Amino acid sequence: MAQSKQDSPSGSLLIYCAIFVAALLAGFLYIGRTGFAQQIDNYFYDYCFRQYEPPKWNLSSIILAIDEKTLREFNGIRGDRRALAAGLEAVKDAHTRAVAIDVILSDPSPKGSPDDAILETALSHTHNLVLACDYNGRWEYPIPRFRRYAAAIGEVHTVPNDDAVSRGLQLIKRSPADNDERRALALEAYRVSRNTSILISPDDIQVGDVIIPAPYAFRYNMRIRYVPPSMGGIPKVSIADLVENPSLASKFEGKVVFAGMSAQDAVRDRWMTPYSDSMPLPGVEMHANIYETIANRLFLVDAPLTEVALVLLLVIAAGVIWRYTSGLTATLLSGVVIVLAHVFPYLLFTRRLIVPYMSEIVPTWLAIMAGASWQYLYVRRRLRRSEAERGRYQQAMHFVTHEMRTPLTAIQGSSELITRYPSMPDAKRKQINELIVSESKRLGRMIEVFLNVERLSAGQMELKHDVITVSELVESCYLRARPLAERKQISLVIEELPPEHVRGDRELMEYAFYNLLTNAIKYSPPETTVRVFGQVEDGRIRVAVQDQGIGMDQKEVRRIFEKFYRTRRAEQSGEAGTGIGLSIVEQIVTQHGGSIDVVSSPGKGSCFTLVVPAFVLPEDKTPQSKASA
Repeated sequence: MAQSKQDSPSGSLLIYCAIFVAALLAGFLYIGRTGFAQQIDNYFYDYCFRQYEPPKWNLSSIILAIDEKTLREFNGIRGDRRALAAGLEAVKDAHTRAVAIDVILSDPSPKGSPDDAILETALSHTHNLVLACDYNGRWEYPIPRFRRYAAAIGEVHTVPNDDAVSRGLQLIKRSPADNDERRALALEAYRVSRNTSILISPDDIQVGDVIIPAPYAFRYNMRIRYVPPSMGGIPKVSIADLVENPSLASKFEGKVVFAGMSAQDAVRDRWMTPYSDSMPLPGVEMHANIYETIANRLFLVDAPLTEVALVLLLVIAAGVIWRYTSGLTATLLSGVVIVLAHVFPYLLFTRRLIVPYMSEIVPTWLAIMAGASWQYLYVRRRLRRSEAERGRYQQAMHFVTHEMRTPLTAIQGSSELITRYPSMPDAKRKQINELIVSESKRLGRMIEVFLNVERLSAGQMELKHDVITVSELVESCYLRARPLAERKQISLVIEELPPEHVRGDRELMEYAFYNLLTNAIKYSPPETTVRVFGQVEDGRIRVAVQDQGIGMDQKEVRRIFEKFYRTRRAEQSGEAGTGIGLSIVEQIVTQHGGSIDVVSSPGKGSCFTLVVPAFVLPEDKTPQSKASA
């Protein structure tokens, strides 16, 4: 049986692979990269942050905080420089490793104010001082009287994600106007505290022996690993408390100090983090967390290659499941794949690898749905084919009961006559025996024709290539149909036929023409004429059977070759039939490369014309050649 490309193993696999490639591309390259998907990725990232805490950190930083109490003690925000100076003086003998000040000191104090002089003195006593700068279209640096005491200048501006949550920081920024480059405050604080240098490459940033995975392709962006709330966050000491209790300075021994504003209502320098519920984090504390991320080497790395490999693995798993399993097994295994798709990003997070959540989920879900849909459609197609085969089997049974009833009746009746009249004359017995033999052979031929038609329609049989003359074909069918015509007093006229040959299966072609001839006789009234004539036209032989019977309208003509269809007049005629004969005739003629033309009119009869290709005999097979040989 011939298979279509879609039904063959290779064709089916190609279609299946195409479906999964489409699901992969749609999910991974498009849907997984939309703004909505990225927002879901952020939510999942924050969820992982809150659920997983790395081993306890070795914290080496501390915050010198200008909190609400400090502002009250130093006359509010206007006294922030005096407060800062007081705090620096209090810890100057604590042997700090570095002090980073998260306050933009770009403007001098009002004229006549001693605050700048007080702060300058404190800065001059500070070891490894790192001052802050900011970029707002241009760099804002500390005023020269402060800047000259700085071991480094660090940039403090932070750009949060679209949902206002700060998950990372650009470690190196460059001004387009003057091409001046600045590094993040925390990065400079780490470098100064270790008395080392910074080496920048396209792939990472190296500070001493620490390699920060912040490539140029990601604009030197580093994900911040915030200290978990369960650890109490970065240690913090209020300047007001430190002034009241100088012994608190011992907490700053060997620490990197981040000094800045922590008062909730004093400034806008507050940021949401993955740990934030409603209380944002002060900027000075965020810079301390950036420093701890570097110091503890707890880097979260984007892993695009891992992401691609994981997506391919999940999609291939979904494809294999729906390709080689089905039903409940496929559903359960698909559920396992979906669970893994949800779990893998979290497991990778615990290994400090970041893969987009939606880039894993969407292609997996699309692959599962594509596989299930493909299997559903495939099964539906197989089911329809099975139903068609069952329908063909039922039609075969109708054919058997319809076409084989006559010879079986003749054989049965003749056998009963021989049994009932044992003293029957020899001549009559011989005649009945010949009838039984004749009808048995006829029945055998009918069975063979039936099986051939079934195999032909199922694509399991190749046609024979007999060479038949048109006159032979018509004469054979005429002799078999003449008794039927005589019983109805119908004149069966054979007119001039073309001498050309046709090539095909003799038995099938005889069956097709005989069916048209007997239909013409069956549905014609007595004392009418059935004509058979033919001609050759454009290399095709046309053999027509024309009757003077009940005829059909055009609507009926369009449906006459449908299986089991019978016209209203045919049913009212009282003639037995199942409506499958003409459908079989059409199958036979079509398989021979031909067609059937029908011209009919109600009450005036019908003309069925077989149109098949003419076959030209090779020169060495013509009758003349044989005779001369």
